[in-house]
Amino acid sequence: MSLLEIRGISKNFGGVKALDNCQLTVEQGEITAIIGPNGSGKTTLFNVISKLIKPDTGKITLGKRDLTKLEDYKIAKAGVSRTFQEVRLFKNLTIQDHLGITFSKKDESMLWSILNQKRNSIDKIKKVLELVGLNKPLETYANDLSYGQRKLLDLAVAIAKPHYLLMLDEPVAGVNPKLRVKIKEILRNLKGQGETVILIEHDMNFVMDIADYVFVLDAGKVIAHGKPKEVQNDKKVLEAYLGG
Repeated sequence: MSLLEIRGISKNFGGVKALDNCQLTVEQGEITAIIGPNGSGKTTLFNVISKLIKPDTGKITLGKRDLTKLEDYKIAKAGVSRTFQEVRLFKNLTIQDHLGITFSKKDESMLWSILNQKRNSIDKIKKVLELVGLNKPLETYANDLSYGQRKLLDLAVAIAKPHYLLMLDEPVAGVNPKLRVKIKEILRNLKGQGETVILIEHDMNFVMDIADYVFVLDAGKVIAHGKPKEVQNDKKVLEAYLGG
């Protein structure tokens, strides 16, 4: 059953077509990967889905809900949680602060969320940290974490936020091989729990090993889609990456 449907999405920046009648479907309970050469429109598509950028044309639905005209904060409330290429954390907040804010269910200021963290279950926080394998004291500031640890905290925050769809923009970019294996196992565990994940990634070995289905973008268009092995051997995909 499909969870996310993208139909006819286009986005121009001046004379540049970043997305050109883009169409794809994300199935519930699967890991879907979006790949393509640099500048193919992958992150632009993520930004359009999460409404950081408004599309020029097209329709986006999550389940039965039309997200096309919703504002970014309403997209988040509708059940879309995401990470970015660059880790986005508050350097002067602790691990507990980050997850305490995430678990807050009220529309309240950040300060009020932090002050009310004691109402949040420490067990819930520890459970998410255990899932991503971040074994650090809750009082540790984000600024004191290594890059890989910040990457895991960023992922933990996205997982902790109530959601139906988890969007990950280059989850293993810049991390060492050991952490790549760890993140791969995290995603497999999430899928085992029924999570729906859509990710952008340049590491083809990672994608081919983890994804259930792959869409390939080039110049803002979906040029191929299918199971990983099908896409890997597609002539159009090879031309997009290697030149035809």
